[in-house]
Amino acid sequence: MSKPRETEGKPRKFGKGSRRCRRCNTHVSVIQFHDLMLCRRCFRELAPKLGFKKYN
Repeated sequence: MSKPRETEGKPRKFGKGSRRCRRCNTHVSVIQFHDLMLCRRCFRELAPKLGFKKYN
């Protein structure tokens, strides 16, 4: 028999699990530049509102 799963445990201090997107809560491809903490998908949606411009 397996042990019953308790809480998440202690929070991560480093690694992918320590950085999550503020908007969608995923840990894949998080942009930490200027403490944005947004995944690339959310960043593309919010970039114009944040003042970022796309240059060719």
